[in-house]
Amino acid sequence: MIKVEHLSKNFGQLSVLKDVNIEIREGEVISVIGPSGSGKSTLLRCINLLERPSGGSIRIDGVDLLDPKTNVPKIRQKMNMVFQSFNLFDHLSVMENLTLAPIKLLGKSRAEAERKAIELLTLVGVADKAGNFPDELSGGQKQRVAIARCLTMDPQIILFDEPTSSLDPTMVSEVLSVIRRLARGGMTMVIVTHEMDFARDVSHRVLYIDEGVIYESGTPDELFNNPRKEKTKAFINRIRSINHHITSPTYDIYTLHAEIGAFCEKQILPMKTRQNLLTIVEEMLKMYTPVLSTSPVEMTLAYSEKKESVELVFENTGKPFNPLEKSLSSDESGSTGIGSMTQSIDYQRVNDTNRLTMLLN
Repeated sequence: MIKVEHLSKNFGQLSVLKDVNIEIREGEVISVIGPSGSGKSTLLRCINLLERPSGGSIRIDGVDLLDPKTNVPKIRQKMNMVFQSFNLFDHLSVMENLTLAPIKLLGKSRAEAERKAIELLTLVGVADKAGNFPDELSGGQKQRVAIARCLTMDPQIILFDEPTSSLDPTMVSEVLSVIRRLARGGMTMVIVTHEMDFARDVSHRVLYIDEGVIYESGTPDELFNNPRKEKTKAFINRIRSINHHITSPTYDIYTLHAEIGAFCEKQILPMKTRQNLLTIVEEMLKMYTPVLSTSPVEMTLAYSEKKESVELVFENTGKPFNPLEKSLSSDESGSTGIGSMTQSIDYQRVNDTNRLTMLLN
């Protein structure tokens, strides 16, 4: 249904999309996830030609969308779009919002258009609001009306641009329920969303976009349970981290303590976790003292919001070196206090790098 090849989009000197390639089959539900500003909404707007691509090609059901001879309004009837800001006509009633396009563009009679409108408003659960105006509706009701209006054109494809981002949390589920129902009905859909659980449940495939490229794609199970790339893992698990490059035994312990404390405070970590972190870091860097002058240590502190876990990683290059090797082999790590403050400790030799990973209690 949709074939995008080598798509690029620039705004002046800013490159928003870079060499994007996608194929979407009939009946597929594709969720597009990624950080804010990564190009997700721009991708949808290019597919619908609300933004003119800077390069590449887009085919909708075999028709070249960028061919000057293509009837773009006719394609848009086949491929409709639901926006995060609803885009309803405030001066028209709900019924008038739904019947305007079918009457003017599809040539339907008013009776036929109204009959279809009631059917679709019933489908999305707001048939009793047909006579109301948009400003009399809640955000969730407005978005459901917007979806119903989209369906009045009998589209083969629906593009959703963050359909729940303008809604209160209590209204999100009612809109997602409608989209789930459309997915079960076999509608071809591309959904830009920040709702990870929803994307996992409803999608055939998930695309992770970062810095204007499709960084990783796969089934929901592949992307959410076994992401291959570090950026994807960090985004899926909502990982926040800080790094420290320690090059000398005379490093500034006070600055390091202050940064760890600020990080813990920002993530609202318990005071005990903060104290344990400071103790572990200080003890570990003492153990690294013999190698610091020749092999700097890269320390990464990471917090996963999804898993509610704190991870501490120490890396250095050079000869194999595990500062805890003796204590771990003799089960003495608890004697330094480190063993009692961690769930697990794992040492790996990766190429010429020593990596020591600790998961805190």
